Amino acid sequence: MPKFREVTSPYDGRIVGAVPLSDVSSVEAVLEVARSGARKAQALSRNARGKILDAAATAIEHRNEEFAQTIVAESGKTIRQARKEVLRAVNTLRLSAVEARRNAGEVIPFDSYEGSEDRTGWYSREPLGIIAAITPFNDPLNLVAHKIGPAIAGGNAVVLQPSALTPLSAQLLADALVDAGLPQDVLTVVHGDREVAETIIRSRDVRMVSFTGGFSTGESIARAAGLKKLSMDLGGNAPVIIMSDADIDDAVDSCVSGAFWAAGQNCVGVQRILVATSLYADFRRRFLEATARLVAGDPWDEGTDVGPMISSAALLELQAKLDEAIQDGATVLAGNMAEGNVLRPTVLETVPADSRLWKEEVFGPVAMLHAFNTFEDAIEVANAIEFSLHAGIFTDSLGSAMQAAKRLDAGGVMINDSSDYRFDGMPFGGSKYGSMGREGVHFAYEEMTQPKVVCIRNAKP
Repeated sequence: MPKFREVTSPYDGRIVGAVPLSDVSSVEAVLEVARSGARKAQALSRNARGKILDAAATAIEHRNEEFAQTIVAESGKTIRQARKEVLRAVNTLRLSAVEARRNAGEVIPFDSYEGSEDRTGWYSREPLGIIAAITPFNDPLNLVAHKIGPAIAGGNAVVLQPSALTPLSAQLLADALVDAGLPQDVLTVVHGDREVAETIIRSRDVRMVSFTGGFSTGESIARAAGLKKLSMDLGGNAPVIIMSDADIDDAVDSCVSGAFWAAGQNCVGVQRILVATSLYADFRRRFLEATARLVAGDPWDEGTDVGPMISSAALLELQAKLDEAIQDGATVLAGNMAEGNVLRPTVLETVPADSRLWKEEVFGPVAMLHAFNTFEDAIEVANAIEFSLHAGIFTDSLGSAMQAAKRLDAGGVMINDSSDYRFDGMPFGGSKYGSMGREGVHFAYEEMTQPKVVCIRNAKP
């Protein structure tokens, strides 16, 4: 008899579904299916891949509310935010369909090189084979689409292990792709523990591992994977600089949204807000006023802005960091009160630079304010963290904006926008420690394919 894992709501603890559990003994059967799927995927024409991805996108768009409610049920994301995630996933699949059809390779100008005048040829983009994808809980539909869509576009098979906390959205997406015509062997969804994941990624048949999650897990994957491609998004700690010439209303609105969207469980969410001293008091007042207007609570309520954190364990870990920072001198300006797994939007200042709260990824509804005197000070503070995905700056000065774009150590610099802005077609990834590869459909597609050169020596007349 198969075992099942129950999926519970992080808001009220009720059971919202269940998934069948795999164990290590079943991994070889999973890989055998994937080997068959890799052959079927490679045989699909680019037109067929594009049609399947487009059809799945259309089906999900028509079932938006069903998918959105599933996201709310298992992740606690608010219903308004969940609907937006569904639309983003639709766009991700459509971008993948475009990539399947257009990014086939290029002609190589062999005859432009001396000694090769009698040669013509090209390179094509060919699938890697089997890709293992491991996804997190915070965007349980769109982040899965970001791995599956480009992989299918490139003609690969995928073994997907979604977060144990949010597997239902991933399964719905897989079912939609199969209903759209994807051969069933091409995509295998596995629900298992860490040992199952490590057994899969150790396999020599797996040619790439695409992972989004924490640093320690990423390090374990890198050790287990062996000689294969790795693409990893291992989290961030986004700084946003507010210059003295910034549009303060725009900066406040953007930073409040960026800090507390999805209960702050966002790897590019606004975390450290660095404000010019001359603007600090005014920004602080307006930021706290805007934060106080946010409604925290039931994610099913259309008026809720901030839902629960994913689990009581995640909340307890964050509260421990908050307590440590407060003991060491941080001042709480708002929030730091929880009901169930719902933590009210929390704002602090005077947070010690050596505290875990300041140095690590918060991944909760917490923002920290810090005053700076000069632009150089702001850049130094912003870059003092050993890992980074996105950063932001608000300024009316083109010079300041361009200097920030050049000097901020980040995979993306958002100018006059929240650090959490992301368009699903742009390259997405980090800089500094642990960053490997890029997501964003076009860029993930290229990570998930490889060039194959064909060269023809022309017969002499």
